[in-house]
Amino acid sequence: MSGGTRTADVAARASLGDRVARIAAGWAPTMARVLLGLTLAWFGYHELMSPQLWTGYVPGVSATSDLAIVLVLAHGWLLLVLAVAITAAIGLRMAAAVSALLLLQIVLDLAVTGGLTDLTLRDVGVLGLALCLTGETRQRAVFSS
Repeated sequence: MSGGTRTADVAARASLGDRVARIAAGWAPTMARVLLGLTLAWFGYHELMSPQLWTGYVPGVSATSDLAIVLVLAHGWLLLVLAVAITAAIGLRMAAAVSALLLLQIVLDLAVTGGLTDLTLRDVGVLGLALCLTGETRQRAVFSS
């Protein structure tokens, strides 16, 4: 293999790598938005379908009370509304900020009541995703009128 061919191969690979990196960078905020939306929708759905399984996470309220069920149902609806807004990029930064505040409360409550667990750390990651989206202005696949 000649030196010129090797140089051309290296340049072609670098060019392909640059293009892949640009595409990934351009779509990363959108993927973050969709993944956060799916995560919020998943938990919202499960809170609405089986609220009794989630009442133990309601701070300051007896897990067996009707109030705990009502609060879990309200939380589930809020998660679903935020999931739709974030996924469709409707008021994205505001929805992400509300999600971040909600997730911060969840993380703090889990850390105080149960310590640093895998559940808490998972929610820290989701919180980080919401925080990143609060400042993101570049989006692809945005639904707009």
